[in-house]
Amino acid sequence: MSQHRDQFSRRQFIATTAAGGALIALHPFSARASTNQAHLRIMETTDLHVHVYTYDYYADRPRDTVGLARTASIINDIRAEATNSLLIDNGDFLQGNPMGDYIAYERGMKEGDMHPVITAMNTLGFDAMTLGNHEFNYGLDFLMKSLAGSDFPVVTSNIALQAGASPTADKTLIEPYVILDRMVTDGSGETRPIKVGLIGFVPPQVMIWDRRHLEGNVIARDIVETARAYVPQMKEQGADIIIALSHSGIGEVNAIEGMENASVPLAALDGIDVVLTGHHHRTFPGPDYEANEVIDPAAGTLHGKPAVMGGFWGSHLGVIDLMLAYEGGAWRVMTHSVETRPISQRNEDRSITALVESDQKVLDAVAADHDATLAYIRRAVGKTAAPLHSYFALVADDPSVQIVSNAQHWYLEQMLAGTEYADLPLLSAAAPFKAGGRGGPENYTDVAAGDVAIKNVADLYLYPNTVRAVKVTGAQVKDWLERSAGMFNQITPGQADQVLLNPEFPSYNFDVIDGVTYQIDISQPSKFDPKGGLINADANRIINLTYNGAPITDDQEFIIATNNYRAGGGGSFPGAMGDTIVFEAPDTNRDVIVRYIVEQGTVQPSADGNWRFAPLADTSVLFDSGPKAVEYLGDLESVTIEQAGEGPDGFARFRITL
Repeated sequence: MSQHRDQFSRRQFIATTAAGGALIALHPFSARASTNQAHLRIMETTDLHVHVYTYDYYADRPRDTVGLARTASIINDIRAEATNSLLIDNGDFLQGNPMGDYIAYERGMKEGDMHPVITAMNTLGFDAMTLGNHEFNYGLDFLMKSLAGSDFPVVTSNIALQAGASPTADKTLIEPYVILDRMVTDGSGETRPIKVGLIGFVPPQVMIWDRRHLEGNVIARDIVETARAYVPQMKEQGADIIIALSHSGIGEVNAIEGMENASVPLAALDGIDVVLTGHHHRTFPGPDYEANEVIDPAAGTLHGKPAVMGGFWGSHLGVIDLMLAYEGGAWRVMTHSVETRPISQRNEDRSITALVESDQKVLDAVAADHDATLAYIRRAVGKTAAPLHSYFALVADDPSVQIVSNAQHWYLEQMLAGTEYADLPLLSAAAPFKAGGRGGPENYTDVAAGDVAIKNVADLYLYPNTVRAVKVTGAQVKDWLERSAGMFNQITPGQADQVLLNPEFPSYNFDVIDGVTYQIDISQPSKFDPKGGLINADANRIINLTYNGAPITDDQEFIIATNNYRAGGGGSFPGAMGDTIVFEAPDTNRDVIVRYIVEQGTVQPSADGNWRFAPLADTSVLFDSGPKAVEYLGDLESVTIEQAGEGPDGFARFRITL
């Protein structure tokens, strides 16, 4: 302790004298602490999702923007700056990348086994942790065996094995809170005891998201209700300050029963001094949140109390500095500051610069599991009965899009079971991400029939989106498809070899909706421009739109499985502007695809031909694709395509006779 303080004093002195005597307050609270005052630094990691190494296991290459091993270097520096500190994780450590799946599905957790993230946390000397919603993804037995190896307390108050008359009477799954007996050194060098209370919370929506693991085994209580019951008890037991470990985002100001993102009303409760937040995969303080009467994203406060959200996957370390005063035999918070410290920066040319190096002790501690994960992602986890390629994804129903749609449908069918939406028709929307364009003639998905490795999933789904469900009408389904059909130029009937694709229209906005059948009449004008603006209100490119063989009516209701980008308004699609979302899944589309392949064993991704171009007599169109597309011409059933020579820049040209 005193050695750390001496280190700080030397650094502060150097900074002061180097500035010609002007005070540069590198660590102002430690510098200002006087008799009966102490500086306490709280460090937060959150939403690590098994990212210990600086590695993208899907792409099978290093990645400078992630990894607890990198965050560890910041932790080490910050500890050296502060006399008194606590290191806390705010949940979602157990699942989220292929290392997590390797441990859960392949290696397993036997009694006495260590989970690699727990090993890394033990190496770094974490003081405490709460559970996040993803901790339940692999079941309670796996969770409890993983937690057994921790050298620090893990707390969560609103998940109970048995419900009592009130939260404090529950038999909780794990300890609801802990009061740490610690010693802090004040500004005069005197050491005094302090009791720091830590209480954890997880979104009660886990009962929906992981119904198959939790239903009949545990119950989840409302976050604010639970805190209101426990905080006075913690005070009675002598807690000087109370830190809420809230694996819950920064959402509505007022408490709503069962709310998922409850950190703001949680901060309003008397007795809570500090709020550690997470779940949203954002940073706070900072521009990710708008200011209002109780949220100050510049100062990093909720209801005037210090709060922090340290990014995700180890991207940032959340830091809260408290100046404590010792009065009347107890400590209280006098003042505070909040910041997040990143492990990397994005440059103007979009390149990434690492700001710190990895901590070798952390890397060494989990090296064996990292190596085993590399072997895991490089070998088959399932099979595909047909090739997965995207060479014709913009002109015909396509297997690389089909498997994404199939996986989303499979997942949401489980998630929506037992809800008010379970009986509505479930459709699935997906678009090709790798379909040539500016990426060049090699920018296509191409996985041969047979074994599928986890790293192949990055080829199928480039982005770390999460699954969403939206509730739409039949009219919105049609307009969603009209928006997609802007991919095509208007074609004149009776003319040969017209250019089919609009180069200004990105492939990721060409959604195919599975579960319905339809044709696209490209002799008609597009209803929307490439950015989604309405330009021809009466246009009708989408014809013969049916569900279960019957024409869709405007007032029919459907659920569409999609991703958070699209559901939140990305691409400006009718029915997907952020106001139709009925389910926000905690899982990424990539993870869902992996789980789907693992569970199915062998997937059948052959396109079902649910859409095609409307026939136009004596009319042909041209489009470009990768040269390897030739190998798959014989697999097409819904359209006849022939070679038409060479295209520009290494592309091959093809012809469709409509």
